[in-house]
Amino acid sequence: MRPAVLVAAVVAASLNAAHRAPPVERAQPNDNRVAAGVLRGGVLTLHLDARLGDWHPDGDAAPGATVPAFAEAGRAPQIPGPLVRVPAGTEVAVTLRNRLASDTLVVRGLHARPGTGEAVTLLPGASRTVRFRLDAPGTYYYYGTTTGRTVDFRTLQDAQLTGAIVVDPSLRSGEATPGVPRDRVFVLGMWTDTVARAYTHRKRVLAVINGRSWPNTERLSYAVGDSVRWRVINATGDAHPMHLHGFYFRVDSRGDGQGDTTYRAGDGDMAVTEGMGVATTMRLTWVPERVGNWLFHCHIPEHFAPRGPLGQLPAVDTSTAAAHANHANHTNHATAGMGGLVMGIVVRPGPAGDGSAPHRAETERRRIRLLVRRNGGGTDSTPYFGFALQESAGEPPPDSGLHLGPPLLLVRGQPVSVTVVNALDEPTAVHWHGIELESYFDGVAGFSGDGRRVSPLIAPRDSFEARFTPPRAGTFIYHTHVDEERQQPAGLAGPIIVLEPGARYDPATDHAVLITSPWAWADQQRAVMVNGSLTPTPLVLRAGVTHRLRFVNMTVRRPALRVELRRDTTLLAWRTVAKDGADLPAARQVVAPARRTITIGQTFDVELTPATPGELWLEVRIGGRFSDHPILAVLPVVVEGKRD
Repeated sequence: MRPAVLVAAVVAASLNAAHRAPPVERAQPNDNRVAAGVLRGGVLTLHLDARLGDWHPDGDAAPGATVPAFAEAGRAPQIPGPLVRVPAGTEVAVTLRNRLASDTLVVRGLHARPGTGEAVTLLPGASRTVRFRLDAPGTYYYYGTTTGRTVDFRTLQDAQLTGAIVVDPSLRSGEATPGVPRDRVFVLGMWTDTVARAYTHRKRVLAVINGRSWPNTERLSYAVGDSVRWRVINATGDAHPMHLHGFYFRVDSRGDGQGDTTYRAGDGDMAVTEGMGVATTMRLTWVPERVGNWLFHCHIPEHFAPRGPLGQLPAVDTSTAAAHANHANHTNHATAGMGGLVMGIVVRPGPAGDGSAPHRAETERRRIRLLVRRNGGGTDSTPYFGFALQESAGEPPPDSGLHLGPPLLLVRGQPVSVTVVNALDEPTAVHWHGIELESYFDGVAGFSGDGRRVSPLIAPRDSFEARFTPPRAGTFIYHTHVDEERQQPAGLAGPIIVLEPGARYDPATDHAVLITSPWAWADQQRAVMVNGSLTPTPLVLRAGVTHRLRFVNMTVRRPALRVELRRDTTLLAWRTVAKDGADLPAARQVVAPARRTITIGQTFDVELTPATPGELWLEVRIGGRFSDHPILAVLPVVVEGKRD
């Protein structure tokens, strides 16, 4: 080849290489332990790229997808994006570069706190440096979009363009300790094939924590007595009721990405379930008190149900009981029967031991049988199941139709043995939601327990004995922890009412209000059931008498319900006395308008004393961001006159 021709060929090859798309790097899951950028002299300098990454949320060997992701310049993409973590008072200089070949990038959240800021728009190949100051301690986030959507509706391919911003108290104030932060940061992510809230016909629902989906999320390890501090960021297009098994946590702050409110000591809610709305954050603290395996997960069944690779619907027939009976074939239900927004926690013994309660003689233990049976009137695809309690001789007669579990009445400090008898044609398990108990009895088959023994599925025609001693009085829940989108609407949920020793339960003044989802998909979109009915039986109260209402939300798709009590159009007043079974501090038990938001897996108790006879209406509405808050159900309330 002549020299001139050779030179031309080399030049042409070089030009082609320059225009060829660079290879897509593997996107790494980001555990948010290492802060990005360089912090020097009170200034954080960060070079942040947006480029394509090869993301494997189900594990390195599982199928992946090419999605836009943030990366520090010169490093692999991360999902979620690089962590911005600085002490209060830090100046931040971020150089953004859009390395997406054909997408315009819009980035929000890189601005001063407190305060709001403008979005940064970058054409393909463009870059820009933004400068701002972070003064207010708190938990925040930044996010990008290539579809032009805000964080509320960002559920498609660009939904992983999110990163955490944590502002610690200033080192100069003595409120923080230099070195590795003692808390952990968890970013909730989702990727669906429809925009937010368009639930119908969704084929993909991929839900992740710090870039990974259960059972590939990080396993957390603590010792009994540790002080555990978490920050949780929901930058997805869905709400998430986050539930911790076995323990209470204290909500220390809540935020919306723009601001963050820290509560004074003792003012934060004690909770086992906290509803996180779209684009919100929270900081929480808890102390593991007993050894074993525990879960922290979203309580929307769709968000922790088993899925195929990359969140695809499983390719199985779910219309028959036989298909659901296949759960019994799982060698580990926790890994094969769950997915998505779930984290596993292992608690090991601490210096003072494993946290076990002193052994009690078995003769002291109250014994109950909880029968799980099929009720008459259902079908294979929409069955009616039921819980029945048996404590004396003679099994309760079979039931028909849809009925929720009866109240399980227990006493604080009294040991109880509940033998769950499965008379269904498919396996089940029962979770004692909110009860502080030994891990083995918690009800997550294949996971609850420890290295010595692990809780099994309750196979058809088999049983399982759960033993625990309720340590506090309050309102809790018992419900299935298997195939929840099928078994919960079928009727497998009920309230647990734990009374103080010596207290008497009076159903005339103590009322459980259990809110669940109907079977039909169309009905789930427009209605909820109250105490097992779309047209519930009126609640009867007595004027001049104090009544306790125990609200429980066990729907499958209503994470932000709002209940209101009215006389005609006038909102009445009540006193909220407990949340998730924990009494509120006396200073917060104030009489206020009778309106309350309740998320899935949450309970709250109110007291009210109707003054005069008449008709009231307990309305269950859509809560959250809906401005009109449409009514989903109405429970009539009849107030009778005072007795002589």
